Amino acid sequence: MKAEKNLRVCEKGHNYYKSSDCPSCPTCDKENKPKSGFLSKLSSPARNALVHKGIDTLQKLSKYTEKEILKIHGIGPASLPIMRTLLEEAGLSFIE
Repeated sequence: MKAEKNLRVCEKGHNYYKSSDCPSCPTCDKENKPKSGFLSKLSSPARNALVHKGIDTLQKLSKYTEKEILKIHGIGPASLPIMRTLLEEAGLSFIE
């Protein structure tokens, strides 16, 4: 059974439909997507979740375990390999 989608309007006036109670506007998310940096490589929900927690650099990300990151609403298992690779490229890793 599919969840019912509700019409919403963001503070910038964009109309969008969502079935969850997540307040992010897809149009605003596309407009605000970084052009570079590790956050630009992640999906919008994962990026928003990290930014909401104040994790906006690889150095900050490296202060967490993978389990801690997965507990953040908006982060799914598909994001972990991307984050792991980006950390490794910077000579960093999740804590054990």
